[in-house]
Amino acid sequence: MPRAGEMADVSSVLADLKLNTVCQSAICPNMCQCFARKTATFMIMGNICTRNCTFCAIAKGKPSELEADEPERIAAAVGRLSLKYVVITSVTRDDLSDGGAAHFAKTIEAIHSACPETLVEVLVPDFQGLSSALETVADARPAVINHNIETVPRLYKEVRPLANYHRSLDLISKIKEIDSRIVTKSGIMLGLGETREEVLEAMKDLRFSGCNLLTLGQYLAPSSQHHQVVSYVTPDEFSSYVRPGLDMGFSGVASAPLVRSSYRAVELFREAQLKDPSGN
Repeated sequence: MPRAGEMADVSSVLADLKLNTVCQSAICPNMCQCFARKTATFMIMGNICTRNCTFCAIAKGKPSELEADEPERIAAAVGRLSLKYVVITSVTRDDLSDGGAAHFAKTIEAIHSACPETLVEVLVPDFQGLSSALETVADARPAVINHNIETVPRLYKEVRPLANYHRSLDLISKIKEIDSRIVTKSGIMLGLGETREEVLEAMKDLRFSGCNLLTLGQYLAPSSQHHQVVSYVTPDEFSSYVRPGLDMGFSGVASAPLVRSSYRAVELFREAQLKDPSGN
């Protein structure tokens, strides 16, 4: 646990610039540790999601209008915290014609302009399969594009009722078609009722789709109203997915109970760069 005061810098900047983080909105168990290390995953486009995933703590409903100056405020926060690597995610905005892709691109560009040495990773929604939206994000040249499949296909109807497993795989494939230099990443939660065989098959699907980096972590229910935890996976079982993942061709696999999609993201990105600087 961090010492008293170690979280203050990040908390102060977030409050001052009126910014959201997925760390706070999704009740991430690593928030104290990450804030103490001066890292945070910024969440753009508000804190109200248009999807109804049963695992997520983020509020659902009708989102507010986009804030035109948000990209610049994010860039200001990156500069004030002297971040060399930053993760940007968002709520899903199915109410927008491009799913918020242009806002993602403006945010990436604002960070590149204000902090040219900072690498940007984005964790994007599926944009309802709109290729032009994905191209808009990729053209802004993030170092990593992450899109989580979250669970195995059998559980999608109860865990991600408005999402589509194959649409998510297609998105990851299209990233490499647009720009093969961009590192691709995805994540799976365990403990929702999946079997080991289903997890390994999902890993194979991701790798076949050109996914470079993989995260696996334990699902923790935000409340009694969310999807129940079916099982708590042991640390040894989490570790047992690393070697199969590397053998499949993933550049890096982070697998442990408290791993989340953006947890220690820079370390995982460096693993990919060491294995294949071209991003393939």
